[in-house]
Amino acid sequence: MDVFEALGTPHRRRIVELVSAEERTAGEIASYFAISRPGVSQHLTALVSAGVLTVRKAGRERRYSLHADALAEAGSWLEAQQTRWNDALDRLEREIAADETGTA
Repeated sequence: MDVFEALGTPHRRRIVELVSAEERTAGEIASYFAISRPGVSQHLTALVSAGVLTVRKAGRERRYSLHADALAEAGSWLEAQQTRWNDALDRLEREIAADETGTA
């Protein structure tokens, strides 16, 4: 699973928001949702397998934290796409303006 697929559900995006502030246990994360703990666990597993979250054992607990590098890579890709689309829209705007003024 890649980062974009992992972030494809509102629950997973909310989990990322929660752990971006501080490391949390699965129980702490689950307390924010009206879904079952196994459901939250499935979301956590998906985020860990995509590299978005890291998990460490602390005694009997598993503590989850954000792996910001994975999000930075996705952010870089999105930024490149935004630049590409902005350039295309700027060209389109110039073409439309040229057509309207008859300077094409």
